[in-house]
Amino acid sequence: MRKEDCFYLGKIAKKFSFKGEVLAYLDTDEPELYENLESVFVECNKHLVPFFIENSSLHKNDFLRIRFEDINTEDEADALIGNDLYLPLKMLPKLTGNKFYFHEVIGFEVEDKRLGYVGEIQSINDTTAQPLFEVLNKDGAEILIPMIDHFLVKVDRENKKIIMDLPEGLIEMYCLVLK
Repeated sequence: MRKEDCFYLGKIAKKFSFKGEVLAYLDTDEPELYENLESVFVECNKHLVPFFIENSSLHKNDFLRIRFEDINTEDEADALIGNDLYLPLKMLPKLTGNKFYFHEVIGFEVEDKRLGYVGEIQSINDTTAQPLFEVLNKDGAEILIPMIDHFLVKVDRENKKIIMDLPEGLIEMYCLVLK
């Protein structure tokens, strides 16, 4: 399995018992969706390795207590601490309406209610306090658009388009820089 075909689920945070159980922090708003997994991919030395789960249960909201097959000692569990967990993209719950996964909208067009076509989403920058759409316009300029719910009018999955109501001056600011 390739990392590009998966989504990040969380990280193995610490050991739970002397029998090889671990606690994994789940990076999700709905940890209960992942309570009864049969397996996960664990990133070991930059490779995704399938690990089968004997049993698991939620622990203190954001953690999943996991007992992996063939991990029976503290030392074996120690070797997994800090490793990331992944699942195939097909296991992501479907989102509807104006909710979307970042990877889902790459390649979508951005259209402003006032100005029309703005450009195509190249990537999402989520390293800032406010995630940003990185949009490439028809002139080849990169436009950064804050991902603010108030700006988002509609996610049109059928036509691969995001319709926004952007504040006056945001897009024009980039056009002035180009001249």
